[in-house]
Amino acid sequence: MKDIKNRNDIIKLVDVFYEKIKTDEVIGFIFTDVAKVNWAKHLPIMYDFWENILFYTGNYNGSPMIAHKNLMQKTTLTHQHFEHWTTLFSETVDELYAGKKATEIKERAKNIATVMKHKITISE
Repeated sequence: MKDIKNRNDIIKLVDVFYEKIKTDEVIGFIFTDVAKVNWAKHLPIMYDFWENILFYTGNYNGSPMIAHKNLMQKTTLTHQHFEHWTTLFSETVDELYAGKKATEIKERAKNIATVMKHKITISE
Protein backbone atom coordinates (compact mmCIF):
# COMPACT_ATOMS: atom_id res chain seq x y z
CA MET A 1 0.00 0.00 0.00
CA LYS A 2 1.07 3.55 -0.63
CA ASP A 3 1.29 6.37 1.87
CA ILE A 4 -0.89 9.49 1.92
CA LYS A 5 0.83 11.88 -0.46
CA ASN A 6 -1.61 14.62 -1.47
CA ARG A 7 -5.12 16.11 -1.37
CA ASN A 8 -6.52 13.37 -3.60
CA ASP A 9 -5.44 10.79 -1.03
CA ILE A 10 -7.07 12.88 1.71
CA ILE A 11 -10.29 13.07 -0.32
CA LYS A 12 -10.36 9.31 -0.76
CA LEU A 13 -9.78 8.74 2.95
CA VAL A 14 -12.44 11.22 4.04
CA ASP A 15 -15.00 9.91 1.54
CA VAL A 16 -14.51 6.27 2.53
CA PHE A 17 -14.54 7.14 6.23
CA TYR A 18 -17.76 9.14 6.11
CA GLU A 19 -19.51 6.49 4.03
CA LYS A 20 -18.88 4.19 7.00
CA ILE A 21 -20.02 6.85 9.46
CA LYS A 22 -23.36 7.35 7.71
CA THR A 23 -24.44 3.80 8.52
CA ASP A 24 -22.49 3.16 11.70
CA GLU A 25 -24.66 1.72 14.47
CA VAL A 26 -22.82 3.51 17.28
CA ILE A 27 -22.31 7.05 16.02
CA GLY A 28 -24.05 7.30 12.65
CA PHE A 29 -27.17 8.81 14.21
CA ILE A 30 -25.14 11.76 15.50
CA PHE A 31 -24.27 12.73 11.95
CA THR A 32 -27.51 11.79 10.19
CA ASP A 33 -30.26 12.43 12.75
CA VAL A 34 -28.84 14.93 15.24
CA ALA A 35 -26.42 17.12 13.27
CA LYS A 36 -28.23 16.41 9.99
CA VAL A 37 -24.95 16.90 8.18
CA ASN A 38 -25.09 18.49 4.76
CA TRP A 39 -22.49 16.21 3.20
CA ALA A 40 -21.95 18.39 0.11
CA LYS A 41 -20.87 21.20 2.44
CA HIS A 42 -19.19 19.14 5.18
CA LEU A 43 -16.90 16.92 3.09
CA PRO A 44 -14.93 19.75 1.41
CA ILE A 45 -14.40 21.27 4.87
CA MET A 46 -13.05 17.93 6.07
CA TYR A 47 -10.76 17.70 3.02
CA ASP A 48 -9.32 21.11 3.91
CA PHE A 49 -9.08 20.25 7.61
CA TRP A 50 -7.15 17.00 7.15
CA GLU A 51 -4.99 18.38 4.33
CA ASN A 52 -4.01 21.24 6.63
CA ILE A 53 -3.36 18.86 9.54
CA LEU A 54 -1.12 16.61 7.48
CA PHE A 55 0.51 19.00 5.00
CA TYR A 56 0.20 22.41 6.73
CA THR A 57 -1.53 23.99 3.74
CA GLY A 58 -3.29 26.72 5.71
CA ASN A 59 -6.45 26.12 3.70
CA TYR A 60 -8.66 25.34 6.70
CA ASN A 61 -10.39 28.11 8.61
CA GLY A 62 -12.71 26.89 11.31
CA SER A 63 -13.11 25.72 14.86
CA PRO A 64 -13.90 22.05 15.36
CA MET A 65 -14.17 22.56 19.12
CA ILE A 66 -16.98 25.10 18.74
CA ALA A 67 -18.82 22.86 16.28
CA HIS A 68 -18.63 19.93 18.68
CA LYS A 69 -19.62 22.05 21.69
CA ASN A 70 -22.68 23.18 19.72
CA LEU A 71 -23.46 19.55 18.97
CA MET A 72 -23.38 18.82 22.70
CA GLN A 73 -26.39 21.14 23.03
CA LYS A 74 -28.37 18.73 20.85
CA THR A 75 -27.22 15.35 22.16
CA THR A 76 -24.92 13.75 24.69
CA LEU A 77 -21.49 12.93 23.35
CA THR A 78 -19.65 10.35 25.44
CA HIS A 79 -16.10 9.14 25.64
CA GLN A 80 -17.32 5.97 23.90
CA HIS A 81 -18.49 8.01 20.90
CA PHE A 82 -15.07 9.60 20.48
CA GLU A 83 -13.25 6.30 21.00
CA HIS A 84 -15.45 4.66 18.39
CA TRP A 85 -14.86 7.54 15.94
CA THR A 86 -11.09 7.16 16.46
CA THR A 87 -11.24 3.41 15.89
CA LEU A 88 -13.22 3.79 12.66
CA PHE A 89 -10.89 6.50 11.41
CA SER A 90 -7.75 4.44 12.13
CA GLU A 91 -9.26 1.33 10.55
CA THR A 92 -10.11 3.31 7.43
CA VAL A 93 -6.58 4.70 7.19
CA ASP A 94 -5.17 1.19 7.59
CA GLU A 95 -7.44 -0.16 4.83
CA LEU A 96 -6.21 2.45 2.37
CA TYR A 97 -2.70 3.56 3.28
CA ALA A 98 0.53 2.64 5.03
CA GLY A 99 3.55 4.78 5.79
CA LYS A 100 4.75 7.80 7.71
CA LYS A 101 1.86 10.12 6.80
CA ALA A 102 -0.70 7.36 7.41
CA THR A 103 0.71 6.85 10.88
CA GLU A 104 0.83 10.60 11.47
CA ILE A 105 -2.81 11.19 10.49
CA LYS A 106 -3.94 8.41 12.84
CA GLU A 107 -1.93 9.91 15.70
CA ARG A 108 -3.21 13.41 14.99
CA ALA A 109 -6.80 12.16 14.83
CA LYS A 110 -6.41 10.35 18.13
CA ASN A 111 -4.89 13.43 19.78
CA ILE A 112 -7.63 15.73 18.50
CA ALA A 113 -10.36 13.31 19.61
CA THR A 114 -8.75 12.93 23.02
CA VAL A 115 -8.67 16.69 23.61
CA MET A 116 -12.27 17.06 22.46
CA LYS A 117 -13.60 14.20 24.55
CA HIS A 118 -11.96 15.58 27.67
CA LYS A 119 -13.18 19.12 27.08
CA ILE A 120 -16.75 18.53 25.97
CA THR A 121 -18.03 15.10 26.93
CA ILE A 122 -19.45 13.46 29.97
CA SER A 123 -18.12 10.20 31.32
CA GLU A 124 -20.25 7.11 31.05
